[in-house]
Amino acid sequence: MKNVFLVIQFMFSFAFTTSFARELSDKDIPKVYKNIIIEDGNPVFVDSESNKKYYLNRGKHNFTVKNFINPAIGTDNGIEFDFGNSRIEGILYYGLFQENSSKFKFPIYLNSSSKVNDGKASINISDNLSGKKDISNWQKTGITKLGYRLVDKSGNFIYDGKIVISGKGPFNIEPHIIEGPFINKVTDSSGVISFSTNIDTKVSLIVNNREFADAGKRNYHEINITGLRSNTEYKYSIKIGDYEESYSFRTNPHLGSKEKFRFAFSSDSRKGFGGGERDIYGSNVYVMKKSAALANKLGAKFFQFTGDMITGYLDNYDASLLQYRNFKRGIEQFAAYMPFNYGMGNHENIGYIFDDKSQYGLAIDRFPFADSSSESAFSEVFVGFDNGPDSEDNSKYDPYPNSIDFPKYNEQVYYYIVANTAMIVLNSNYLYTPSSNSLDKIGGNLHGYIMDNQLEWLDGTVEKLEKDKNIDNIFVTIHTPAFPNGGHAYDAMWYDGNNSYRPVLFGKKTEMGIIERRDEFLNILCNKTSKVVALLTGDEHNYSRMLVSNKIERYPANWSLPKLEIKNPIWQLINGAAGAPYYSQEKLPWSDAVEFFTAEHILCIIEVDGKNVNLEVHNPETLELLETVKLR
Repeated sequence: MKNVFLVIQFMFSFAFTTSFARELSDKDIPKVYKNIIIEDGNPVFVDSESNKKYYLNRGKHNFTVKNFINPAIGTDNGIEFDFGNSRIEGILYYGLFQENSSKFKFPIYLNSSSKVNDGKASINISDNLSGKKDISNWQKTGITKLGYRLVDKSGNFIYDGKIVISGKGPFNIEPHIIEGPFINKVTDSSGVISFSTNIDTKVSLIVNNREFADAGKRNYHEINITGLRSNTEYKYSIKIGDYEESYSFRTNPHLGSKEKFRFAFSSDSRKGFGGGERDIYGSNVYVMKKSAALANKLGAKFFQFTGDMITGYLDNYDASLLQYRNFKRGIEQFAAYMPFNYGMGNHENIGYIFDDKSQYGLAIDRFPFADSSSESAFSEVFVGFDNGPDSEDNSKYDPYPNSIDFPKYNEQVYYYIVANTAMIVLNSNYLYTPSSNSLDKIGGNLHGYIMDNQLEWLDGTVEKLEKDKNIDNIFVTIHTPAFPNGGHAYDAMWYDGNNSYRPVLFGKKTEMGIIERRDEFLNILCNKTSKVVALLTGDEHNYSRMLVSNKIERYPANWSLPKLEIKNPIWQLINGAAGAPYYSQEKLPWSDAVEFFTAEHILCIIEVDGKNVNLEVHNPETLELLETVKLR
């Protein structure tokens, strides 16, 4: 048995901090964990054998999302930045958003920049962005949007920001959108527009001359739009004072429609190597921006992205939110028009790490689960459908039915329908404990294991969709592959063929091991419905395609437990090639069934035409079409 899940190696590519919203007390300790106490408001691990105490691993971290919420003020000649941390040093690049009719607008950076010293910098708008450099026409209108990019003194990209400025000198910072807008939760009759502003402010959303207004001033805005017609293009504008931004989106075809449509799929855009936008503090914005642009060009109705948006593995909640913001900033110009739907991966982990002097320490999911965990951060950052299971509370292994001891599943596990096709989104990194030592000593769940309540919900959802005559096709997406092919043979749903891996909850191991649980999962997908077309996964930083059927060898040589018979073969498409460092192919029992494998960056485009389903595999860097396959 491996002492530590290898993925935890990435945790120490970042320095750690400990950022607590409040001091903890004993009542904050989830009962699902053991050997944890609270001292001085912080969790402490107490070894049950030696009775020795292990405290949190503490470090330094220069950047959190709070540094970039509203960092500027106006001056007579321009603006001054104060990022609120004297340790922030580097260069600030900047440029205006051009005033033109382009649908997708990005800042055009100048050949000049500003030094950042002691967390402060300034931009002289009057001298540097006037005359022939005034591409936004601010000298006439008195208002402009400016993009800025912080690069630290080592050349690392930290943050892409945007800011709205009024005046012709002196200048003022106006209330403005700093993240978004995004179109979310699109159906055939509704949608949600979400975005964040630099300050608490009231906004007005206009959709085809109908106004949807906030109830009051706030800095996060999530506005429901209802009463829409199916398959219809809607223009929308966001007004904040005298400033306005305009976009559009299209509703879904009506439920059960056989109309042809396409969608995009990929995962794993955490930081890559090679410098520049391949790592804007935790996210490979270079590949994601290209993928989003290509998905738009190829006519995708929506983009399903399933996990590892960020490098993560931090114990600082606000630093994790900054990485999420960089990911979202990379795609937001496209996500304002096309909905992106998200699933959770292992790198979204926010944890506590107890320093037991081992190489990686003891890492667990951070608590309190309601507002400090990996799950709560994911649900805070993304707007998703909320029709999944509640949590793992009251499951058969929960001895405390009257207390809340698990994170929520909201906006992480759900399903949605487009025309005649359903997408089921699952979470294989729920209550994730990154190190095996932590599982045994403290508890939690392992990478790739679908827990009982979630599996039961999946079973019931598939049964409902199987009976629904409006649904012809089902896709199931989860971060972790059932059959890894390159990079995750040591875990995923295989663990080198070792079924002994399983969660430890309330001090006890669960009944089912990882391979048994994989088979229960596949039994639902392959034997309880004939509508599942493909299992869409990531985790491995490559693309592979294989048909899961009885013909493939899928058990270790010494397997003595029952073997699952597969009635309806399904495709497994692994596409974790959205920018994370690549993995090469490994030799596994089912390797002969792999029909295509590449470590290139990949965007999958899936076209649904009634009951016919086709796959296109594109390289978003070169725009090459690598393969086309009839899936059904």
